Formats: sequence, structure tokens, C-alpha cells
Amino acid sequence: MKATDCEQTPAEWEESASLLPLTARELPAGRHQFHMEHLMAQIEQDIHRSEGATKAAPPKSRGFRLPRPALTLPAMVLTLAGTVVAGTVLTEGGTHSGGQRSDVATGPALTTLVGASTTKGLPQLLDQASAAAANEAHPSVKPGQYIYIESKSARTYVKTVDDKSSLASNALHQRQIWQSPDGTKGWLIDPTVNRTSEGETLSLPDEQGNTPKASVGHPSYDFLSQLTTDPDQLLKLIYKETKGQGNTPDQQAFSTIGGLLAESYPPAELYPALFKAAAKIPGVVRVNDAQDALGRSGVAVARLDETGGTREEWIFDKKTHVFLGDRTVQVKKTFEYGVTVKPGTIRYTSAIIKRTIVDGMKQTPAQTS
Repeated sequence: MKATDCEQTPAEWEESASLLPLTARELPAGRHQFHMEHLMAQIEQDIHRSEGATKAAPPKSRGFRLPRPALTLPAMVLTLAGTVVAGTVLTEGGTHSGGQRSDVATGPALTTLVGASTTKGLPQLLDQASAAAANEAHPSVKPGQYIYIESKSARTYVKTVDDKSSLASNALHQRQIWQSPDGTKGWLIDPTVNRTSEGETLSLPDEQGNTPKASVGHPSYDFLSQLTTDPDQLLKLIYKETKGQGNTPDQQAFSTIGGLLAESYPPAELYPALFKAAAKIPGVVRVNDAQDALGRSGVAVARLDETGGTREEWIFDKKTHVFLGDRTVQVKKTFEYGVTVKPGTIRYTSAIIKRTIVDGMKQTPAQTS
């Protein structure tokens, strides 16, 4: 599940807190980010709609999902959000870093060769991926247990120093998330999101006492366990629940299924339906050469987002067809905040390290062995 590049550092939050309503300043830990992400998604959609008439919509790399930070927002949106939310551009010592935490190392933009795409062999690849998922150990989650997912990820964004903008990528970093089966309890440790090294709660209810309903864009294990395993009905549900999101319905449906593969725990019987549903989305292709965030080579199921010129890739091991991770690659030149984003720029990359069941919040597999 996929969040945004709009986090503030603790100092920035304190500086802007006086500009926010009292109820916003008193949100429990972890909920500031929740509301920021919702606002960013709405701003992004509004800008996209307003500029759609002139065919100049800003580039977007992924659909909005919580809590995974897989959406790369245009710098224009980030600046606007800084004005709307905090009354100031997000700055750190005169440096605008697209909302990135100042304690996360940055370097040159990540790049790759853009692999050729084809529809040849796509059905077979999806069948092989489905079989591989079914063969993996997949125990049921019991009440009181937690789904633990550990990954490594990095993203590219526009960084401005002394009025000079360029592309930069944050360092590959660890991300750990814990989720209860019903989705009401959770914890996230990710240095690009958290304001402390200890991480932040994802637990519900929210500050108004409400427990948001699970959905395909923000699923719980219990929710996924109740989904239909009929591919046609599943895809129909995904289109319905994601209506109005993303650049196009087809791209958003593809991104939503990708989010379920990357950072959730679908029941074993749901995997075949997910892959068969993906095969029914127009524009889905196979890319024979792709690498996850750890450099592991694989073959990808992918789809090009024509609006932003990015291609989302789900990467599978070439021999075992086990899911390795995902990435978003720029395949058409675009401009963002006055900076050229060339084909081959990796907008986002992730690699799954561990996906398992643990007996307690913030418990790791090593602590259970």
C-alpha cells in the first residue's frame, strides 16, 4: 500500500503547527501523515483535472495508496501543499527537497535501461507467477498476530538548492510495517516518513473516533479474505472502488493490484484471481529485463501510464517466478519543476525482503526464532 513524498521534519512541523487548526495540531502520533497524504492526493487530482483541458497534466508515477510511499508527486504539487498545509514551502536550511526527510542521504537520480515490452508470453508469465505464489508457505493470520513486511526502497524527486533544481534520489533504506488482520492496529518504520527513528503508529480509530473501512486501496487481511476469487468480479470491484482515482481507470486498477502484491498479505487463493484480473486490463505487457531495488534480475509484468510517461513494473524472479518487488520507470521524457526527467529515470523502486507472520507489534522474525 502505497503514501507520498510530502513529509515534514519535526522542526518544520513545529514551525507550521501554529498555522493549523487546533484539532490538527493535537492529532495522535502517526495521524498527521495520514491527513497530509489525503490532502496531497486531492490536490494532485484537482490539478490533474484543471490542466487536463490543455493536455498539460503534471506527471504522476503511481496511484494514491496508504501507507506505502509509492506515489511521486510533482514538485508543483508539493510546493502548493506546503503553502496550503503549512503556509510555507517545505525547506531545510534553504533547501527544498521535495518533502524528503533531511536525515535520509541523497545522491544522483537512479537510472536504468528501459527494457523492451511485449505482449508475447504475458499470459504464461502471469500463470507462472500465480503458481509460484500458491506454492509459497502461506499460513493464516490468527487474532493477535501481525503481518510483518520488510522491504528496501528508494525514490527520485526534484531537489532545489539556492534556486537551482535537479533530480536526486534518496538512499536505499529499510522499511518495516506491521499490520493486524483486521487493519485496526499497525506500526511503520520508514526514515522517509517517520519523524522519529522509533517509527509511528498506524493504529485506528482516528482522532474523531472513526475506523475507516478497508478497501482495495487500503486493505486488511480480513478484507482480502472476503474478496471474490472470480477474476471478472474482482476486476469489476477494483474499477468501482478506484473510480476517479489516478490518471486513468485502467492504470489505477493496475496500480491497485500492484499495491496488493507489494505490501499486503493476500490469502493464497486470491493470488490466481489477482493475476488473471491483471491480464484483463488493457495495455498490460511483459518486460523481459528488469531489476528490483536490490539489483536482483527478473522479468516484469508492466503497464505504461500514458499521462505521465511512466511504466509501473511488477518484478518476478526469472526462474522461480516469485515476486521480488516493483518499480516505476520514466519511459518518456517529461519536465518537472523546470527539470528534465529523462527516459530511464527510476521514479520509485522497492524490493521485498521478508513477508511473514509475527506474534506481536514491532516484533521481527529474528525475535521469534
